[in-house]
This record gives sequence, C-alpha cells and structure tokens, in this order.
Amino acid sequence: MGTGKHRSSNYYLGLAILPDYRMNNVLLLALGGAMGTIARYGTGLWINRTLEQPLFPWGTFAINLTGCLVIGLLAGMNERNPFEVSARLFLFTGLLGGFTTFSAFGLESVQLIRNGHWQLAGLYAGSSTLVGILFAYAGYRLTMGGR
Repeated sequence: MGTGKHRSSNYYLGLAILPDYRMNNVLLLALGGAMGTIARYGTGLWINRTLEQPLFPWGTFAINLTGCLVIGLLAGMNERNPFEVSARLFLFTGLLGGFTTFSAFGLESVQLIRNGHWQLAGLYAGSSTLVGILFAYAGYRLTMGGR
C-alpha cells in the first residue's frame, strides 16, 4: 500500500490516500505548509494594504479563489499525467493546504459534479458554508460568555 502505486481502494479525488508516514513525507508537508502560509500572509497583506483595509475581506476572497484555480489546474495536470506521491503531498496538502483549505472544498465540489452528484454537491457547498458560519459564530459566542 505504501509503494506509491495507484489502487482504486486508496484513491480519492485523484489524490492517493496512503498510510505512509515516512519522515520525508512529513518534511514535504511541513515545507509546503510553511510556504503556503507565508504566501497567504503576504498576499493578504498586500491586497489589504493596496485597498487600504477595505470593509469587504478582499484578501481572503482573492486567496480562496486563487487557491481554487490553482488546485483545479493541478488536479487536471495530475489526471493527465499523475504526479509522484511526494509531489501531490507537497502541492495539494502542504502548499495549497497552507495557502487555503477552500481550494480542497472547491475541488471536492467539482469532483461531485463531475461524477453526476449535482444535488450532493449543492448540499455539500451550501451546508459547508452555512454550518461553517454558524459554528464560527457559536465558537465566538462561547468565548464571549454568550454575549
């Protein structure tokens, strides 16, 4: 299973899910995550400074959309010519995971649509958005003593 070969039982959304915890994979994830996080911080800072701290969260909005475009491009490239497991870990989970997890949400929605599950895609997108906002609000309220 940990050989890097594609097996249908270990394949989800074009990305191999392997129970492989070798140190070099962990380091690739950490490096990609750090690079993605730095890119997110710098991009958001630049956008918000350029727009002089707008009311609408343009920085996060642009980062999320950019991440969706990049993960779509990479998923298409991976489908045409599969990447090595280490490249997928670095790019998809590390780099894009550090940049924005919204890209994974976008790709998962696309995969549901591509597989003919339109209603499930709508349910996933709608419920993730609504429930995510409700949970963020609930967490905030819990820390504020219900205020």
